[in-house]
Amino acid sequence: MNDETPDYLQGEKPLHEYLRGHARSQPGKAALVWYGRAISYAELDRWSDAFAQALHERGVGKGDRVALFMQNCPQYLVAHFGIQKIGAIVSPCSPMFKAHEFAYQVGDLDAKALVVADHLAPIAQSVADRVQVPHVFSVRYADLLPDQPDVRVPDEVAARRPLPEGTIDFHAVLQRADPRAPEVALSMDDVSLMTYTSGTTGMPKGAMLSYRNALYKTAVGQEMFRIRSDDVMLAVAPLYHIAGMICGVTMLAYTGATVVLLNRMDALTVLQSIAQNRVSWWYAMAPMLVAAMNEPQARRFDLSSLHTTMATSFGIKLTEELAQRWSVFANGCLVYEAGYGLSETHTNDVLMPRDAVRWGTNGVPGRGVELKIIDAEGRTLPVGEAGEIAVRSQGVFHGYWNRPEATAEVLRGGWVHTGDIGRLDAQGYLTFIGRVKEMIKVSGFSVFPEEVESILILHPEVRQVAVIGVPDPDKGEVIKAFVVPGSSGFDQEALLAWARENMSHYKVPRQVEVRESLPASGTGKVLRRLLRQELTEP
Repeated sequence: MNDETPDYLQGEKPLHEYLRGHARSQPGKAALVWYGRAISYAELDRWSDAFAQALHERGVGKGDRVALFMQNCPQYLVAHFGIQKIGAIVSPCSPMFKAHEFAYQVGDLDAKALVVADHLAPIAQSVADRVQVPHVFSVRYADLLPDQPDVRVPDEVAARRPLPEGTIDFHAVLQRADPRAPEVALSMDDVSLMTYTSGTTGMPKGAMLSYRNALYKTAVGQEMFRIRSDDVMLAVAPLYHIAGMICGVTMLAYTGATVVLLNRMDALTVLQSIAQNRVSWWYAMAPMLVAAMNEPQARRFDLSSLHTTMATSFGIKLTEELAQRWSVFANGCLVYEAGYGLSETHTNDVLMPRDAVRWGTNGVPGRGVELKIIDAEGRTLPVGEAGEIAVRSQGVFHGYWNRPEATAEVLRGGWVHTGDIGRLDAQGYLTFIGRVKEMIKVSGFSVFPEEVESILILHPEVRQVAVIGVPDPDKGEVIKAFVVPGSSGFDQEALLAWARENMSHYKVPRQVEVRESLPASGTGKVLRRLLRQELTEP
């Protein structure tokens, strides 16, 4: 195995120790900016100590799971680092969860404590008879807002609601004088994070990730992204998602940079934040770029500080044409596809080299990452052939929580068998093609949804698209496209005629359904499985 390891900026230690190092070396520097409120490294470290102490005093300790149920906010980072300081395990929940989804995950991980945003507390309270969490801390986003915000604040963030009954005031915990986190013996291989997979195969499962996994993959990202301590990063992507977590939580601790944190995507606030804070680096989803360019007041803002936008094709494809439009809009900003990764490897397996962007691919393996393309029998395939992507590195997870059979299926000999199909070219660039289980068989031909979607999205009247396979008595399956049109004059027949001219005949959709929107995850990733469920469930 290739054991090549990055040169860690402060040596091999947990990222909360990196945070403490920055709090000592640059205590007054802004770690976070929250709608105009600067939060220093010293404050972030002290507050996370206070939360660590509060958990310890309530009997939460090493190996216990603590669930986080909130949208982006500074309290998220305080909780994340505080939990890990005592050896407990950060367990993020999607803030888009409804009651049954929340109950399943928190029950599955047997959480000993919960940090919940006040507006989400009713969901947690509604399932209290099924899932009992001993200690519930309530967060108000407004508690850390400045008196005079310098950018637009969403109403939900500015709201000051009464503290939910039966909960502990998280903000009051942070005000403790001279807090001290308990000293806990930790190993780099202790599990410190449990992030649940999206559940494309069966029910969601908790991927157990260690302090070493997080440090290694953050360092790999920093090296490829070339983030420096004097960068100002914009964090809009959800922190509960592994990619948003790297760019909004762990990268801050590793590099000592400043993160401008927003609760959610709002085009005007994004533009205000870039201009006001001289943001230099942004990890975005492709639809965010479109929204920012379509903001009516967009031309008012100076975006000249923004030198890099790294984007992911969630929701819509980051095409070279879209990238060029954004680059022109943002004063020559470099923009490119972020890469490829998954929860089970703490993401950042494949990243695009800044100086050698190759459109149509996802990039090259990061330092120390081994990647191969294999067939159904596990044999390595030659360059250029499509097969299952397998990954091995120091970022590989420690298995699924309480799921030994699922772990054995995915993790074999140190290799994560991803269930994704891709190919490597002669220069080592990976092209992600699609999920094995989403492959469509049309008259014996293998078609991956991404192949068809990446062409259909080029049509000027298609704003968003997803395709699935539907049964057909003659061909086995045919392709059905769900289209969100770009205008009221959308013509299905014209789209199909255009498709016949631009793709192989067996890839052309045989059915088209017009939708106002498509089901998506919290990160904007279209959930094809929900479209399939609609067709199969009565």
